[in-house]
Amino acid sequence: MSDEKRWYAVYTRSKGEKKLALELQYAGIEHYLPLVKRLRQWSDRKKLVEEPLFRSYIFVFINETDYWKVMNTPGAVRFIKFEGKPVEIPQKQITAIRLYIEDPDPDESDLTDLQEGQLVRVKSGPMEGLIGRLVQVRSQFRLVVLIEAVGKTIRLNIPRSRVEAINEN
Repeated sequence: MSDEKRWYAVYTRSKGEKKLALELQYAGIEHYLPLVKRLRQWSDRKKLVEEPLFRSYIFVFINETDYWKVMNTPGAVRFIKFEGKPVEIPQKQITAIRLYIEDPDPDESDLTDLQEGQLVRVKSGPMEGLIGRLVQVRSQFRLVVLIEAVGKTIRLNIPRSRVEAINEN
C-alpha cells in the first residue's frame, strides 16, 4: 500500500455534497468541494445561493489506507473508478478548479473571431490548457464553453479573450 496522498473524486448522494464535506471534516479527511454562487428564483423571491460546481461529486486527498474510511463516511456512495480502480485526479486539475472559483473577470482586450461549435483551448487564466467546445456566444465579451472534466461535462462562462481556436484537422 502507498502512503502517498492523492486526489480522488467521490460520488455523493443526491444533493448531499455539503453534508458529506462536513462528515469528512469531522473524520479528519482532507477534501475539496468547489462551490459557486448562483442566483436562484422562486415564485416569490430571488436568492444568491452557493451550489457545488460538480453536482454529486466531492474531491478527497487521501492515501490508500484511507479508502475505506471515506467509503464508510455517511453520504459517500462510491469512488469514480476506471477498470475497477479509483481514478486519480491530477493536482493540476484541482488547482485549476480552485483558481477558476476564485478568479475575477480579466481584462477584455483580444477579441478573436470564434464560431459556435468550434473546438477551443483556454489560453490564459486558471483553466489554461483545457480544451472544450464553444457552444454559445453570450455577448461581445463572454462565451460558454463545454469542458470534459472528471467524466462530466461542465459549462464555463469564460471571457472571450481567454480562448483561442484549435484547428480540428
